Amino acid sequence: MTGYEAFSLYTSLKLHFNSDSYDYFRYNGKVNISIDAFENRKDKWHFYKLSRRFDNEEQGRDFIVANLVHDSNVWVGNLLVEESNIQYRKRQKVIQSLTYTFTNEIASIMSHKDPNASFMIHDGEYPEVLQKLLHDEISIETLCILNSILNFLPVWDKKINDTIHYPNISRRMKKYTSFIRFEPTKYKLILKKEYGANN
Repeated sequence: MTGYEAFSLYTSLKLHFNSDSYDYFRYNGKVNISIDAFENRKDKWHFYKLSRRFDNEEQGRDFIVANLVHDSNVWVGNLLVEESNIQYRKRQKVIQSLTYTFTNEIASIMSHKDPNASFMIHDGEYPEVLQKLLHDEISIETLCILNSILNFLPVWDKKINDTIHYPNISRRMKKYTSFIRFEPTKYKLILKKEYGANN
Protein backbone atom coordinates (compact mmCIF):
# COMPACT_ATOMS: atom_id res chain seq x y z
CA MET A 1 0.00 0.00 0.00
CA THR A 2 1.30 3.46 -0.92
CA GLY A 3 0.94 6.65 1.10
CA TYR A 4 -1.65 7.92 -1.39
CA GLU A 5 -3.62 4.66 -1.15
CA ALA A 6 -3.62 4.92 2.66
CA PHE A 7 -4.78 8.53 2.36
CA SER A 8 -7.58 7.60 -0.07
CA LEU A 9 -8.70 4.73 2.16
CA TYR A 10 -8.70 6.90 5.30
CA THR A 11 -10.51 9.75 3.54
CA SER A 12 -13.23 7.56 2.01
CA LEU A 13 -13.86 5.67 5.26
CA LYS A 14 -13.96 8.86 7.33
CA LEU A 15 -16.40 10.33 4.81
CA HIS A 16 -18.52 7.17 5.03
CA PHE A 17 -18.83 7.41 8.81
CA ASN A 18 -19.42 11.16 8.92
CA SER A 19 -21.65 11.81 5.92
CA ASP A 20 -25.22 10.72 5.31
CA SER A 21 -24.77 10.94 1.52
CA TYR A 22 -21.44 9.11 0.98
CA ASP A 23 -21.42 5.32 1.02
CA TYR A 24 -18.02 3.60 0.89
CA PHE A 25 -19.43 0.50 -0.81
CA ARG A 26 -21.60 2.31 -3.35
CA TYR A 27 -18.68 4.46 -4.49
CA ASN A 28 -16.19 1.61 -4.18
CA GLY A 29 -14.06 3.69 -1.80
CA LYS A 30 -13.33 6.30 -4.46
CA VAL A 31 -12.65 9.92 -3.52
CA ASN A 32 -11.99 12.83 -5.85
CA ILE A 33 -8.52 13.82 -4.65
CA SER A 34 -5.52 13.68 -6.98
CA ILE A 35 -2.06 12.35 -6.17
CA ASP A 36 -0.69 15.88 -6.69
CA ALA A 37 -3.12 17.28 -4.11
CA PHE A 38 -2.04 14.55 -1.70
CA GLU A 39 1.66 15.26 -2.24
CA ASN A 40 1.06 18.92 -1.35
CA ARG A 41 -0.47 18.05 2.01
CA LYS A 42 1.59 18.86 5.10
CA ASP A 43 0.40 15.68 6.84
CA LYS A 44 1.27 13.29 3.99
CA TRP A 45 4.07 11.65 6.02
CA HIS A 46 1.48 10.31 8.46
CA PHE A 47 -0.08 8.42 5.58
CA TYR A 48 3.26 7.06 4.39
CA LYS A 49 3.86 5.74 7.93
CA LEU A 50 0.33 4.36 8.11
CA SER A 51 0.67 2.57 4.77
CA ARG A 52 3.68 0.60 6.03
CA ARG A 53 1.57 -0.98 8.78
CA PHE A 54 -0.60 -3.00 6.41
CA ASP A 55 0.02 -5.96 4.14
CA ASN A 56 -3.06 -5.21 2.04
CA GLU A 57 -6.05 -2.91 1.67
CA GLU A 58 -8.44 -5.19 3.58
CA GLN A 59 -6.21 -5.14 6.66
CA GLY A 60 -5.91 -1.35 6.39
CA ARG A 61 -9.65 -0.99 6.03
CA ASP A 62 -10.37 -3.15 9.08
CA PHE A 63 -7.85 -1.17 11.13
CA ILE A 64 -9.23 2.25 10.15
CA VAL A 65 -12.86 1.14 10.53
CA ALA A 66 -12.17 -0.18 14.04
CA ASN A 67 -10.83 3.23 15.02
CA LEU A 68 -13.62 5.17 13.31
CA VAL A 69 -16.19 3.09 15.20
CA HIS A 70 -14.47 4.23 18.39
CA ASP A 71 -14.08 7.85 17.22
CA SER A 72 -15.64 8.85 13.90
CA ASN A 73 -13.39 11.93 13.72
CA VAL A 74 -10.12 10.16 14.53
CA TRP A 75 -7.11 12.14 13.27
CA VAL A 76 -4.60 10.25 11.11
CA GLY A 77 -1.79 10.99 13.61
CA ASN A 78 -3.75 9.12 16.27
CA LEU A 79 -3.79 6.03 14.04
CA LEU A 80 -0.03 5.78 14.58
CA VAL A 81 -0.16 5.48 18.40
CA GLU A 82 -0.70 2.39 20.56
CA GLU A 83 -4.30 3.32 21.42
CA SER A 84 -5.24 2.70 17.78
CA ASN A 85 -3.80 -0.84 17.99
CA ILE A 86 -5.83 -1.44 21.15
CA GLN A 87 -9.04 -0.40 19.38
CA TYR A 88 -8.19 -2.61 16.41
CA ARG A 89 -7.48 -5.67 18.58
CA LYS A 90 -10.67 -5.06 20.57
CA ARG A 91 -12.80 -5.04 17.42
CA GLN A 92 -10.97 -8.06 15.92
CA LYS A 93 -11.60 -10.04 19.09
CA VAL A 94 -15.34 -9.42 18.79
CA ILE A 95 -15.44 -10.04 15.02
CA GLN A 96 -13.48 -13.29 15.27
CA SER A 97 -15.91 -14.67 17.88
CA LEU A 98 -19.02 -12.89 16.61
CA THR A 99 -21.46 -15.79 17.06
CA TYR A 100 -20.24 -16.43 20.62
CA THR A 101 -20.35 -12.73 21.50
CA PHE A 102 -23.80 -12.22 20.01
CA THR A 103 -25.24 -15.32 21.72
CA ASN A 104 -23.90 -14.32 25.15
CA GLU A 105 -24.94 -10.70 24.85
CA ILE A 106 -28.40 -11.66 23.59
CA ALA A 107 -28.78 -14.00 26.56
CA SER A 108 -28.14 -11.10 28.95
CA ILE A 109 -30.76 -8.97 27.17
CA MET A 110 -33.30 -11.78 26.96
CA SER A 111 -32.94 -12.62 30.67
CA HIS A 112 -34.91 -9.41 31.29
CA LYS A 113 -38.43 -10.18 32.55
CA ASP A 114 -39.71 -8.47 29.39
CA PRO A 115 -37.00 -8.44 26.68
CA ASN A 116 -39.07 -6.06 24.53
CA ALA A 117 -38.86 -3.46 27.30
CA SER A 118 -35.07 -3.31 26.77
CA PHE A 119 -35.68 -1.62 23.42
CA MET A 120 -38.47 0.71 24.50
CA ILE A 121 -38.11 4.45 24.98
CA HIS A 122 -39.69 6.12 28.00
CA ASP A 123 -40.05 9.90 28.07
CA GLY A 124 -37.49 10.29 25.27
CA GLU A 125 -34.70 8.66 27.31
CA TYR A 126 -32.21 6.10 25.97
CA PRO A 127 -33.57 2.53 25.93
CA GLU A 128 -31.85 -0.02 28.14
CA VAL A 129 -29.94 -1.79 25.34
CA LEU A 130 -28.47 1.52 24.19
CA GLN A 131 -27.38 2.28 27.74
CA LYS A 132 -25.73 -1.15 27.83
CA LEU A 133 -23.79 -0.25 24.67
CA LEU A 134 -22.62 3.06 26.15
CA HIS A 135 -21.50 1.26 29.34
CA ASP A 136 -19.61 -1.39 27.31
CA GLU A 137 -21.94 -4.13 28.54
CA ILE A 138 -22.78 -5.15 24.97
CA SER A 139 -20.87 -4.62 21.73
CA ILE A 140 -21.87 -2.31 18.92
CA GLU A 141 -21.75 -5.37 16.63
CA THR A 142 -24.54 -7.05 18.62
CA LEU A 143 -26.69 -3.93 18.50
CA CYS A 144 -26.08 -3.48 14.75
CA ILE A 145 -27.07 -7.10 14.04
CA LEU A 146 -30.13 -6.75 16.27
CA ASN A 147 -31.20 -3.65 14.37
CA SER A 148 -30.73 -5.42 11.04
CA ILE A 149 -33.19 -8.06 12.30
CA LEU A 150 -35.65 -5.94 14.32
CA ASN A 151 -35.26 -2.52 12.64
CA PHE A 152 -35.74 -0.45 15.80
CA LEU A 153 -33.52 2.50 14.80
CA PRO A 154 -36.27 4.35 12.86
CA VAL A 155 -38.38 4.41 16.04
CA TRP A 156 -35.41 5.47 18.19
CA ASP A 157 -34.56 8.21 15.69
CA LYS A 158 -38.06 9.67 16.11
CA LYS A 159 -38.53 9.24 19.84
CA ILE A 160 -35.15 9.80 21.53
CA ASN A 161 -34.96 13.41 22.72
CA ASP A 162 -31.16 13.79 22.68
CA THR A 163 -30.30 15.73 19.52
CA ILE A 164 -26.60 16.23 20.38
CA HIS A 165 -25.04 12.80 20.96
CA TYR A 166 -27.68 10.32 19.81
CA PRO A 167 -27.69 11.25 16.06
CA ASN A 168 -23.96 10.37 15.92
CA ILE A 169 -24.58 7.03 17.65
CA SER A 170 -27.41 6.22 15.24
CA ARG A 171 -25.35 7.14 12.16
CA ARG A 172 -22.36 5.15 13.45
CA MET A 173 -24.53 2.04 13.83
CA LYS A 174 -26.06 2.42 10.37
CA LYS A 175 -22.70 3.08 8.73
CA TYR A 176 -20.86 0.30 10.57
CA THR A 177 -23.43 -2.45 9.89
CA SER A 178 -22.32 -2.83 6.27
CA PHE A 179 -18.79 -3.73 7.46
CA ILE A 180 -19.98 -6.54 9.74
CA ARG A 181 -19.91 -9.87 7.94
CA PHE A 182 -22.70 -12.07 9.28
CA GLU A 183 -25.35 -14.47 8.00
CA PRO A 184 -28.77 -12.90 8.84
CA THR A 185 -30.68 -16.20 8.95
CA LYS A 186 -28.21 -17.71 11.42
CA TYR A 187 -28.47 -14.75 13.79
CA LYS A 188 -32.26 -14.64 13.53
CA LEU A 189 -32.31 -18.25 14.70
CA ILE A 190 -30.01 -17.44 17.64
CA LEU A 191 -32.28 -14.56 18.62
CA LYS A 192 -35.42 -16.69 18.28
CA LYS A 193 -33.87 -19.49 20.36
CA GLU A 194 -32.81 -17.14 23.16
CA TYR A 195 -36.15 -15.34 23.12
CA GLY A 196 -37.99 -18.67 23.36
CA ALA A 197 -35.75 -19.91 26.17
CA ASN A 198 -36.58 -16.91 28.32
CA ASN A 199 -40.31 -16.67 27.63
